Amino acid sequence: MSYHVLVDDTFRSTDQSHRYIKGEYETYGAALAVCRDIVDRFLRHECAPGVPASTVYFRYMMFGKEPSIVEHSESPDTSPGFSAWDYAKARCEELCSRPAERTDQHSKQRPEREGALVPSSGIT
Repeated sequence: MSYHVLVDDTFRSTDQSHRYIKGEYETYGAALAVCRDIVDRFLRHECAPGVPASTVYFRYMMFGKEPSIVEHSESPDTSPGFSAWDYAKARCEELCSRPAERTDQHSKQRPEREGALVPSSGIT
């Protein structure tokens, strides 16, 4: 038994020609991890300080990728399934409720020190 991850474009949800197979996975857990990663990448890109979860979720519904899991076997489907929209809604709440992280690379590499000398430009 294996699991296929199919990915639809929510912007073109009625056009299945934009659907693609992300891959085939031996376990449901592996397929689920891939689906979550696809959704998380979009959400992390859209989350910004001060942007409410509802806005990020709306953007996902309009422009995100919607992965799904299809069991590839002759037996009836026994997998618990995956709803990208339900997962995205929960993740939006989690990601948007986190305190903003500082992304200034210079401040991480060289923290400002009180009383640090500033080089003179030589102009008087």
